[in-house]
Amino acid sequence: MSEAGSGSRVGGIVLALDPDSTEPPFRQLKGQIVEAIRRGTLTPGTRMPAIRTLATDVGVAARTAAKVYSELEEAGMLEGRGRSGTFVTAPDLTSAVLTRAAEEFAERASGSGFTLDEALAAVRVAYSHLD
Repeated sequence: MSEAGSGSRVGGIVLALDPDSTEPPFRQLKGQIVEAIRRGTLTPGTRMPAIRTLATDVGVAARTAAKVYSELEEAGMLEGRGRSGTFVTAPDLTSAVLTRAAEEFAERASGSGFTLDEALAAVRVAYSHLD
């Protein structure tokens, strides 16, 4: 794209940050990629932009873009193939959805001042009500 920070086009979508969002840029970018993969907008085999290109286009530090890719590689949603680039894989969507839900819960619980132990206790209580 011609203007730095305006977004990065990949697989028919534009990855871009919302400057008015309270969510950190890292979470915004990662969430957009996860959601696009979950919805099938980014399909297996889609080549992702190079880290520096993504960082420049979206307006984040290269380190931030690299961290997004790294975490998504660990989650099995992206695959780095060295000089060939980074590609969308066929992820375990159930695991990806659960991971995203857990991240959202953890952010809300932490942001509300709850400790890890308190948050885990709340999840245990919620599970006990399922039976």
